[in-house]
Amino acid sequence: MTTKEVVKVEVGLGDRAYDILIGSGLVARAGAEIAARLPGIRAAIVTDENVASAHLQTVTESLGQGGVASSTIVLPAGEKTKSFAALQEVVDGVLAARLERGDAMIALGGGVIGDLAGFAAGIVRRGMNLIQMPTSLLAQVDSSVGGKTGINSAHGKNLVGVFHQPRLVLADTDVLDTLPAREFRAGYAEVAKYGLIDRPDFFAWLEKNWQEVFSGGPARTEAIAQSCRAKADVVARDEFETGDRALLNLGHTFGHALEAATGYESARLVHGEGVAIGMALAHRFSARMNLASLDDAERVEAHLRAVGLPWRIADIPGSLPDADRLLAYIAQDKKVSRGALTFILTRGIGRSFIAKDVPSSEVLAFLRQNLPE
Repeated sequence: MTTKEVVKVEVGLGDRAYDILIGSGLVARAGAEIAARLPGIRAAIVTDENVASAHLQTVTESLGQGGVASSTIVLPAGEKTKSFAALQEVVDGVLAARLERGDAMIALGGGVIGDLAGFAAGIVRRGMNLIQMPTSLLAQVDSSVGGKTGINSAHGKNLVGVFHQPRLVLADTDVLDTLPAREFRAGYAEVAKYGLIDRPDFFAWLEKNWQEVFSGGPARTEAIAQSCRAKADVVARDEFETGDRALLNLGHTFGHALEAATGYESARLVHGEGVAIGMALAHRFSARMNLASLDDAERVEAHLRAVGLPWRIADIPGSLPDADRLLAYIAQDKKVSRGALTFILTRGIGRSFIAKDVPSSEVLAFLRQNLPE
């Protein structure tokens, strides 16, 4: 495989199936790829200030060459943009541009923009076409695929949203070269997650090849494609997360609570870092519950540490709430069902499962044990 090849992964949802294209030069080819699938449409590009300065002109010119007229909505960068205020700004901007239901919204950015624009596309005119153009590793392997959209609330992360599948995902591997190292590492946590869920061979491959994934080239494209295949398989089986799609939340229940506890301050913790710590905690908690070996937990921690990711609560700068408050954040998480705590736990590397009715007393004791002094 060369970096010039484009890999296609299909998300099999019947008449709503769509392609994920992964490879070099896709930002410049966006207009042709979109026009081939949605001829005659107009589009609103939703992006943030950082991405706009790097890629907006290329995308706009590409759309023009493909005959796609476009308008642009540029928002501040950062997790706090996943808000009701930003949602209203996007909705008003799309309506002011007089886009119709058959037109499209293009989410050009990382997970924040993808989730926000995807939510807006799902509700404007009761559902518009959505094109995902993820510009972060995390978005390319996770949030741009599968149709989960949403914004944050003061009560927690991603508590308001809809399922709204895209019509196309364009994952240009070249744009990852402009990512800050911290953002790339944070996205890598979601790549490792797929190995830890049910692909132990992939996790072992990552342990051997992670440096090549970070440096770019064929290994990076392969890691993204494997991650997208893993997610596409799960989404095709369980689109609306009524069953085993919940496995994709490995690390997220602890991680979301830690994000809420830091007030979504990206200087302290970004989503992928929360997931990394959450995955380490999930494996260590599984060992505490005698479900898995402590050796597996230490193996996960060692890999996260090797790639430069935080892996314990003590790695988060600044003070945190006490264990009781963290448990309250966990109880608010949308993975709670009728008050019972649900976690994704594991019986070993690549052997995760959905654990329902996890005793809150056990979680509280574990949090107290793992909070820094």
